[in-house]
Amino acid sequence: MPGAEVPAPFRAALEALAGVRARPEIVLEQIPAPQRLAPWAHAIAASVTEADGDDEVEIASARFIVLHDPDGHETWHGTTRCVGYLSAETDEQLVDDTMFSEVAWSWLTDALTETGAAYSTVGGTVTRTASTRFGELAGPEHSVDVEMRASWTAGDTALDRHLHAWLQVLANAAGLPPPGVRLLGSGDESH
Repeated sequence: MPGAEVPAPFRAALEALAGVRARPEIVLEQIPAPQRLAPWAHAIAASVTEADGDDEVEIASARFIVLHDPDGHETWHGTTRCVGYLSAETDEQLVDDTMFSEVAWSWLTDALTETGAAYSTVGGTVTRTASTRFGELAGPEHSVDVEMRASWTAGDTALDRHLHAWLQVLANAAGLPPPGVRLLGSGDESH
């Protein structure tokens, strides 16, 4: 809202977000926020890449959007709503696992709990897709992707916890090992 004073709770939430440092494999950047969903909004993009010869190929991407309405919103049951979207390439065997969607959803609820994020009114979807390319379409012949769309109401202004939780979900979807763990055969080993 141009010219209007930023509400104190939204300002505190933005200050908390500004202090977030992602793990080295994840790149964060501020992006334009949607303007029509709430009087105040902020958006962050995240991506995970891996080396493919001389190129970096994106294997997962995410968006984290904060919506704030000082007057509250009936369906949010609060004044601040977090909205997350992610898309990641995943293992081809997972698309057939009947429990995969439930496991992927638990990544979010577990991460919110583990980071101590105060939240309520959580909802969303997990979608698995398997694609086969034919003819002249570029890209791998077969690919399997997972998409997650989620939203929840923040119970306080400590949105750093909420963003850290969403980044944990992104890391899981991208197949990254837990922080501090190196997979055998990854990186440079001394011989």
